[in-house]
Amino acid sequence: MRLLFLMVALMSAHPAAAARARDLGIAPGPLPTGPLNAITDVPGVLVGQVTIDRGDSIRTGVTAILPHAGNIFADKVPAGIVVANGFGKLMGITQVKELGEIETPILLTNTLNVPEAAAAIIEHTLGQPGNEQVRSVNAVVGETNDGGLNDIRARAVTVPDARRAIAEAKAGPVQEGAVGAGRGTIAFGYKGGIGTSSRRTADGFTVGVLVQSNFGGRLILAGVPIPPPGDKTLGKQAAKVSADGSIMIVVATDAPLSDRNLTRLAARAMAGLARTGSAFSNGSGDYAIAFSTSAAVRRTPARRATVTAYPELGNEDTTPLFIAAADATEEAIANSLLAAQTISSRDTTTGDTRQALAVDAALVKRLLGRR
Repeated sequence: MRLLFLMVALMSAHPAAAARARDLGIAPGPLPTGPLNAITDVPGVLVGQVTIDRGDSIRTGVTAILPHAGNIFADKVPAGIVVANGFGKLMGITQVKELGEIETPILLTNTLNVPEAAAAIIEHTLGQPGNEQVRSVNAVVGETNDGGLNDIRARAVTVPDARRAIAEAKAGPVQEGAVGAGRGTIAFGYKGGIGTSSRRTADGFTVGVLVQSNFGGRLILAGVPIPPPGDKTLGKQAAKVSADGSIMIVVATDAPLSDRNLTRLAARAMAGLARTGSAFSNGSGDYAIAFSTSAAVRRTPARRATVTAYPELGNEDTTPLFIAAADATEEAIANSLLAAQTISSRDTTTGDTRQALAVDAALVKRLLGRR
């Protein structure tokens, strides 16, 4: 009954107000969230976003995730990457897989602006004090194709835009929905976007997730099938929703994990993605990047010269982190949809409007039906 009153209050107070998954009783898993229920609950993690909304056809942007506020090239972080289906353009993946570390901010943007994002990372890195002799930079850039709502061929994201996302990255609450790299994305036929969530384990570690949702399938929230736009019955319209599309998942933790166990952690994010109804189709790019901010495993210049092993968490202690990654991913995807707003775009050849997932009586009824 309390959930019903809360939902009615949300709709009555402001029908267009963005809800988060927990406002609707969607709280995957047994673990508590961090104070912000965001990737920035992981100590040191910073997020910056630049949204580009210009004229009647540019709907795009860039989102930056920094593992820490220092010189990331000098103080690299261990990392792992997992690919469920590789129809995508994740720049920097081979070196991360080979060396098990990230040395730059992570940027997310649209498919055709990956080069600009990479150039911004390189310029930022070369300009850091202490990097005057650097001659190789492994920029990590993820993407999804926002060409349904954005005139992607205009390649509207500039190097200064991407540099601003890095420069303005900060701790604290993370804006969700149709912002940054999620401005023009579409998920399950609805407006997609940026979403985030976090979990705390009994051992005191935090796992935070940020997603750029732009993928297809048949939407499921907390185990409840949700019809696509214009369909109340999961009928013929549901069959028309594209299974293609992509998602970028970034997983951060302060647990001292090796790159091997961070790769295992990234793999568990795919469990959360599957719960939301992803099709993992032939035309999808499903990527998860996981890194640790723990000072104990940071790969500093002094340690690289002398340390051959780091004090990592053992295999037997990883299970709570795996659960946290799956649950936080599921909730972050839900948040990306619930926080989004309806977006329209039109250029000389195409036009589209994508409705936000409305917190309305129909959604309330479906969610209450599982109780």
